Amino acid sequence: MEVIRSLNTRGMFVTLDHLGENVDTPEKAAIATEDYLESLTRIHEAGVGSNISVKLTQLGLNIDFDLCLSNLRHIATRAAEYDIMVRVDIEDFSTVDRTWLTFRTLRAEGVINVGLAVQSYLYRSEEDTNALLSEGARFRLCKGAYSESPDVAYPRKAEVDANYDRIAKILIDASLTHGETSTGKFPPVAAIATHDLARIDFARNCAEKVSLPKAALEFQMLLGIRSDLQQELVNAGYPVRIYVPYGTDWYPYFVRRLAERPANLWFFLSNLFRG
Repeated sequence: MEVIRSLNTRGMFVTLDHLGENVDTPEKAAIATEDYLESLTRIHEAGVGSNISVKLTQLGLNIDFDLCLSNLRHIATRAAEYDIMVRVDIEDFSTVDRTWLTFRTLRAEGVINVGLAVQSYLYRSEEDTNALLSEGARFRLCKGAYSESPDVAYPRKAEVDANYDRIAKILIDASLTHGETSTGKFPPVAAIATHDLARIDFARNCAEKVSLPKAALEFQMLLGIRSDLQQELVNAGYPVRIYVPYGTDWYPYFVRRLAERPANLWFFLSNLFRG
């Protein structure tokens, strides 16, 4: 909680992520679920500004859909008691349809504190975004960090960036009508997750053109990367949320972050192995 409190002091919110994915037994999925339930209680008791991010394969998605759904339901129910949002990360392409189905199932049950991520490197993401916005989904827009076939994902960075901008505009336009929840606890519709200054500038310009309040455009970044830019956005009046990973199952996360940006190597070596 110390890291979260420190970031809150600097005017930033947090999303807490317990590292781990692709568990292979129901018992491991249950342990991950309990870890998240404990984290939610600690966030609530500490009174800090944080939500949580989860990966469904960590909750048993690749073992049994109903097992995963039950685990996420438990997490979302506890989070709702504390008025905390649960953000479901999108993983590799093989999980996307099942992730959408999980969201839709909970939504049909009246669970409204679960949001999604969408990856701009997938061809299908613009269509998915339009469809799920109509169902009340709240999105984090990221580029995507898994190795995918050119059959399903844009192979060139320029194409990924162009699709990112298209989807950002869709989310910003949706924010004009959706905005924050009545409690003010959940992030706005448009959560722009990137360290790419060109993408950030595009989103800011889009929002300004439609007179979207700064409070309705949230930027999300990784802990310790471009801290200067994070603070600059806070000082400019935008909500900023920092993705804070914790736990021992760090290797898959590390490899994806390194593939995105080799300069991340020093950050992870100096932080994940500290103490």
